[in-house]
Amino acid sequence: MSNDRYSHWPKELVEEMEANRFNPSVGSVLVSETDRVRVWHLHIPAGKRCTFHRHVLDYFWTCHSHGKARGYFEDGSIRDVSHYPGDTKHMTYGKGEYLLHSVENIGDTDLLFTTVEFKHSANEPLEVPDGVRLRTAA
Repeated sequence: MSNDRYSHWPKELVEEMEANRFNPSVGSVLVSETDRVRVWHLHIPAGKRCTFHRHVLDYFWTCHSHGKARGYFEDGSIRDVSHYPGDTKHMTYGKGEYLLHSVENIGDTDLLFTTVEFKHSANEPLEVPDGVRLRTAA
């Protein structure tokens, strides 16, 4: 995608965003799923970034650690945020709406989040690959 809104991004970041345009993995690991919710854990070590992913379901996240994050968004914007334990944000999407973004840990401590997606939202849930599901003891 050649667009002036990404002129301040490294080429590799734009390519990663395009390659992950429909990535449903909104966390590092899907720890629980029912017919109503998906519960994710997201761990971003200091200096690392999670890959771009797409939110289509209503959800909320809660941060469990202190830290600083940089968000890269499909509209080309970059936003820095300080996080604290207990920070929580709720997001809602109408039919056809979504959020495509990546989060980089620009602090010196690991960032830990729990994200809960609500499967009964305006949009159908994206299919989650088995590789991100928590492996349970048999």
